[in-house]
Amino acid sequence: MKKKLLKVIGILFLVVLALVIALPFFLEGKIATIIKNKVNQNINATLDFDEANLSLIKSFPNAHVGLKNVSLTNKEPFVGDTLFKTQDLALSMSIKELFKGAEEPIAIDKFTLEGASVHIIVDSLGNANYDIAKESTTNNASETTGDSDFSFDLKGYSIKNSKVIYDDFSTGMHLEVLEMNHEGTGDLSLEKSELDTHTDALVSFELDKTKYLNKNKVALDALLEIDLATNTYSFLENKALVNQLPLVFDGFVRVNPDNQEVDITFKTPSSDFKNFLAVIPETYSKNIENVSTTGNFEVNGRFNGIVDETHIPKFNINLKSDNASFKYPDLPKSVQNVFIDTKINNETGITEDTYVNIDRLSFRIDQDQFNVNAKISDLLGNTQVNAHMDGKMNLANISKAYPVPADLNLSGILTADVTTAFDMASVENKAYANTKTNGKASLTGFNYNSEEMKNPVAISEAGLTFNPTTVNVTSFKGKTGKTDFNATGTLTNLLGFLFNNEDITGNFKLNSNIFSVNDFMVDEAVATTEEVASKNPEVASETTERIKIPSFLDCSIAANAETVLYDNLTLKNVSGNLFIKDESVVLENLTSSIFNGKLGLNGKVSTKGPITTFDVALGMNQIQIGESFKTLDLFKVLAPVANALQGTLNTDIKLAGNLNDDMTPILGSLTGDLLAQLLATEINEESAPLLTALDRKLNFIDLGQLNLKDLKTKLSFEDGKVSVKPFDIKYKDISINVAGSHSFDKNLEYKAVLNVPAKYLGDEVTNLISRIDDASLDNLTIPVTANIGGAYNAPKVDTDLTSGVKQLTAKLVEIEKQKLVNKGKDKAKDLLGGLLNQNKDSIQKDTAATNGTTVKNVLGGLLGGKKTSKDSTGIKTDSTTTKNEAVKDAAKDILGGLLGNKKKKKDTVKQN
Repeated sequence: MKKKLLKVIGILFLVVLALVIALPFFLEGKIATIIKNKVNQNINATLDFDEANLSLIKSFPNAHVGLKNVSLTNKEPFVGDTLFKTQDLALSMSIKELFKGAEEPIAIDKFTLEGASVHIIVDSLGNANYDIAKESTTNNASETTGDSDFSFDLKGYSIKNSKVIYDDFSTGMHLEVLEMNHEGTGDLSLEKSELDTHTDALVSFELDKTKYLNKNKVALDALLEIDLATNTYSFLENKALVNQLPLVFDGFVRVNPDNQEVDITFKTPSSDFKNFLAVIPETYSKNIENVSTTGNFEVNGRFNGIVDETHIPKFNINLKSDNASFKYPDLPKSVQNVFIDTKINNETGITEDTYVNIDRLSFRIDQDQFNVNAKISDLLGNTQVNAHMDGKMNLANISKAYPVPADLNLSGILTADVTTAFDMASVENKAYANTKTNGKASLTGFNYNSEEMKNPVAISEAGLTFNPTTVNVTSFKGKTGKTDFNATGTLTNLLGFLFNNEDITGNFKLNSNIFSVNDFMVDEAVATTEEVASKNPEVASETTERIKIPSFLDCSIAANAETVLYDNLTLKNVSGNLFIKDESVVLENLTSSIFNGKLGLNGKVSTKGPITTFDVALGMNQIQIGESFKTLDLFKVLAPVANALQGTLNTDIKLAGNLNDDMTPILGSLTGDLLAQLLATEINEESAPLLTALDRKLNFIDLGQLNLKDLKTKLSFEDGKVSVKPFDIKYKDISINVAGSHSFDKNLEYKAVLNVPAKYLGDEVTNLISRIDDASLDNLTIPVTANIGGAYNAPKVDTDLTSGVKQLTAKLVEIEKQKLVNKGKDKAKDLLGGLLNQNKDSIQKDTAATNGTTVKNVLGGLLGGKKTSKDSTGIKTDSTTTKNEAVKDAAKDILGGLLGNKKKKKDTVKQN
């Protein structure tokens, strides 16, 4: 009997185990369908996930449901926005919940989120993307989904490595909670329960474009009492850590149908002044554990009142310190006489009535005292500001008393005494007559050095005078690297820039003896290649951020510098006007001496788009060719052959394109044109492979003797290609027409047509011409075409004789024919004259046919023999053809020798 019982029990155990293992495979599809259907039926959004996994073993006797890549996507008016997404969502519930009908609610005991992201949006009209619950379609509460399709009888939950972003465009509020880990335990199925929670995260908070928190560490341990009957949430035992500042608080929040009641108090658990250092982010305050302090610092406050559409809780926040001090153990000086008396209050519950009183904020380092007081009211309305600052500070003492960044080396004496009073409405309307700002500030012996600067900056003297409408820069003298500068000017709209995100405007005069642009260029590796940047500027890969012209600047600068150094260029006597606005710099009437000539420039550089662009017009007069083409990479690309020229030129260049991050042109993006006039030149053909190749191919020209004076040429460039318009040059009595193009990588495609006088074609041609004895041959020219290709450093020159052969042949044949015709005419006249003197009777007896035959026979004999039959005519034709071919062959031989033979001496042509 016992054996049978054990057998039955064993069989039942195996059956149950088999069911536990097999059921998930049958129910997974059902679970996924149930979850999606139940959620999507009740929300104005779309829930989706990749897969649902069911396990009865992991959390036995409960069922464990795991969802992968879950997303909750909004519909109108936030269509396409993702409200929620997570990599993993795990739900735990009783096994019996799996067998409920489609209309029965499912109770969830526990859930876990990992890698979750929540983005809450409230638009400018007050619409919230989290308001996704569908409204009930019946007035009978008992018939609604009051027993919702899911009930949370939670015993615990956890959220790991997640983030929450809250954007309220109606109030300008932005909240980020990053790297959030939160967990809670308790029995939320009870009407009244306690929830024990722990939270840590990085919190950033911004209101109306002002940052109050920036990735500040926040930790919170809170024990909450939850009363579901009255919707009251009370704080029982609660400790918070903001950065390193400890806070304790208590109170409650009650949710009513039309509003929320709030009554929360908080304070620092101790009055140690170290609490003040704890407020400062650890990045700046460093380790405060061993900092010695005296005096006190206390923070306390209370929020109480009603929260609804028109009210916020009344509150008061107090920060207080009396005659405190602190000293870091590894620094030589201390900060003393620290007084802080600040209140942030709202006494009405109306947002606009919030105000801040800084009754006193002062401190001393050595004998230097600094004082600030201010009253700021109507924070979220027409903000009123009344502030005063005065004091003197040796900046070198700051790093001796406070742990500033190691690379930040400051020195100098700052003195200030400034008072200001204004309201934001006057600033926004530029009604500066309603503001009151006056005072002075000065900085002497200021030295600043950091890794972001190529060289230390030394300001010997800087002075500011404040007036209601302007700030006068009375002096600004300094030096960095090789650069010295001395500037004066006027700033306007300083208040609009500081408080209303407006552009700062001004006019300045800048003078310098030496201004080195390289002093302001930090040497950093940039991964962007010219090819990538020219073709795909929007996706160009960078390792550093490119230089950007500030968008807030709107100013003009009249600049003068005796010497400007840029890369390997030296410009003398530079003057011009710069206008900075809208992330662009316009250069107007910029003049300079360069390459022993004059430079004039007008143009614009803009960093507003995804890649820096420029558009300039340059005029250069009487500049040295050799020096400019050795120094300017652009000239080397546009006219590489000019490397072999020495002399001067005038040129006008219009140039537009894109710039690399180091402000050098991206060659493939350049477009424009160039007009150049050579004033005086000498040619060194050995400096240019192209000229050497031509010199070898054309044995009748000494390229070193070319006269290029007053040569004018025009070229255009686009898409990495330079096109040279046709131009003419002369070598003695040889005219040469040149045209073609080359690419920026110096691949050549040119054609030069040389009209060569026949006298240069050698003794054979000279003898032939003398035999023909025709005056028209004295000016006979033969076109010889030189096709130039290949790379600039390895050019290929081919000569085309076809046109020359045809012309020479045609000319010689024509002259010979004309001579034979003329000779035939003369003999015909003589013969005909004799016949006409014979007896008239005899003439009258001859028939017209007889006379015609006689003349033809005479002329036929003169032009190639007596014409007696068709055979004789055929022979004449063959004879003429043979002579023509002989002439062509002779022409080819002559020209071939002319262009194919090596030069014997450079002065061969000179002797001709």
